[in-house]
Amino acid sequence: MILRLLIASALALASLPIYATSYTLEPEYTQGVFRWNHLGFSSPAAQFALAEGTLEFDPAHPTMASVMVSIPLESLHTGVPALDEHFRSKDFFDTGKFSTATFKSTKVEKGASANQLEVTGDLNLHGVTRPVQLMVRLTKIGANVRTEVPTIGFDATATLKRSEFGLGAFVPLVSDAIEIHITCEAGEATAYAESLKAEAAEEAAAKAAAKK
Repeated sequence: MILRLLIASALALASLPIYATSYTLEPEYTQGVFRWNHLGFSSPAAQFALAEGTLEFDPAHPTMASVMVSIPLESLHTGVPALDEHFRSKDFFDTGKFSTATFKSTKVEKGASANQLEVTGDLNLHGVTRPVQLMVRLTKIGANVRTEVPTIGFDATATLKRSEFGLGAFVPLVSDAIEIHITCEAGEATAYAESLKAEAAEEAAAKAAAKK
């Protein structure tokens, strides 16, 4: 009896209609800012951009979502060239050895409101992998008015301890806790790829016409 119930349950779950859409993160519109406390006097920030990744999302089944992201750490930018260089050195991110950070979701749960999710995943940074939780707010789902590509947007926040990733230089004078804010835009994968092809063709045609 128990076996038959398990089989019936499995078949019922398998028959559920899951219509997840595959999205591609748009590097030009996916950015992150992280902020720290410096000697108790100020809270400077740095930005990372040009992230690449994929998202599987179905509004009817948001907790079935999954996301994978890769961030090139050379894109880190503070506005202070000397600090950028220091961050890329062996004292911190050591980008010559650890050129990218990656995040892969492992669990998605509903948040406090209809457009909020709690996304847990594995962050690999500086050769260390640890779980991190993102508080995600879905901002919009719809067609991009510029490209007509079906698009999804969201913001996310997280707090982590940099020392847990081997980045604990100057703690506690410089705060261990790092606050991160991410904003992201992603286009439906197939339509987004076609849009990029169309843009590339237009640019090539314009360059060819300019040479005539």
